[in-house]
Amino acid sequence: MTLAITKTTGTAVPAVVGSDLRVPLVTGERVTYANLDHAASAPCLQEVRDAVDELLPWYASVHRGAGFASQVSTRVYEQARDRIRKFVGAHSSDTVVFTRNTTDSLNLLARSVPRGTAVVLFDSEHHAALLPWRGPNVQRIPAPASSGAAVVALDRALAAAPVGPRLVIVTGASNVTGELWPVAELAKVARRHGARIALDAAQLAPHRPIDVRELGVDYVAFSGHKIYAPFGAGVLVGRADWLQQAQPYLVGGGATSKVTDHGDRLGVAWSAVPERHEAGSPNVVGVHALAAACEILSRHWEQTVAHEQELLTRLRDGLRTIPGFRELSILADADKVGVVSFTIPGFDAGFLAAALSAEYGIGVRDGAFCAHVIVGRLVKQAGAHEDRAVRASIGLGTTAEHVDRLVAALRTLVTEGPKWTYTQRDGRWVAEDDSRTLPPFLA
Repeated sequence: MTLAITKTTGTAVPAVVGSDLRVPLVTGERVTYANLDHAASAPCLQEVRDAVDELLPWYASVHRGAGFASQVSTRVYEQARDRIRKFVGAHSSDTVVFTRNTTDSLNLLARSVPRGTAVVLFDSEHHAALLPWRGPNVQRIPAPASSGAAVVALDRALAAAPVGPRLVIVTGASNVTGELWPVAELAKVARRHGARIALDAAQLAPHRPIDVRELGVDYVAFSGHKIYAPFGAGVLVGRADWLQQAQPYLVGGGATSKVTDHGDRLGVAWSAVPERHEAGSPNVVGVHALAAACEILSRHWEQTVAHEQELLTRLRDGLRTIPGFRELSILADADKVGVVSFTIPGFDAGFLAAALSAEYGIGVRDGAFCAHVIVGRLVKQAGAHEDRAVRASIGLGTTAEHVDRLVAALRTLVTEGPKWTYTQRDGRWVAEDDSRTLPPFLA
């Protein structure tokens, strides 16, 4: 077991690959990389890398081979369903469908709902949850100002929804603000109106335990690359009936139990779920990594939450000392995971991100975070004239030094200006005369 002792809390948390990565600055120096962009993609856990290395010699075809290596790979792939089912506290009858990521999972669910299903969601969702649902039966609720207001708004929306199947889409934690949504309370409202509820746990899964039975949700989707397993796998877990009745999301090998030739047409008998929606050669390496990450996080929730909350408090307290700093917020009364998005009037978000990287070796995200609707609204409320913000996000690879470096760098940029000259190129800010070299494997 590989653990890292944090100087901030003194607790042992799972160690990540790349914690000692050094990156070049435009000044010619090299510094340890301060990765404050975990909300976009988290680094790989060292134990996940070890799990992948252990599997690779045995890597072979899944469900298609009689060879011993194929039997091993197939067993690894199928056992991962039970490991992930346990991670989210799913029912034994729930199906586990492996996908590429949360976006893929929610698009699969959108393709599987019965015709005429009324879909209700908040317009504060990020694009993976917002865009798959189109048409006259989709109702988007304006972002509420509090957790209580969210519950009231959903109750009213479902009361006005057409008779028939209903589905509510809700995020567990906002990828823009980090705020935790009242999922259990929203699920109770959905149940009262005979609706199912799907949880987008992309930003929740790396930070908090999930129990679908305690929460009362019917589906949950999340991505490996968010939970320290960046090997191209995601998952949709939930009730099997709609998925079983739907046409395959993709067609091809694995999704079929039998194909027959009838001359002018092909006869196809589709597989049952979950194989019905897993056409093609399965990503057994990614799935194994995903399951390993789930088990590792499950063993360290107390330490993980303590580590992140200590650093989040440090980050927010520090950022509030920056002149002009304005934090974006949707639910004023909600707890947060380690995500802080903000604006500083007079400073372009893209410029700040570029300067933080070039001069200080800090990685943050700038833009609208694949949540253009809510970011545009929140940025305007914060008094900025753009539709973009800066996002700093904390994870297991974050240290107190990373947080302090960000706060000090922002204060210097805001009060003294940059040390380097920057220009806009193809819509992005870049450092002029940037002599930083890429790593050798990109040469």
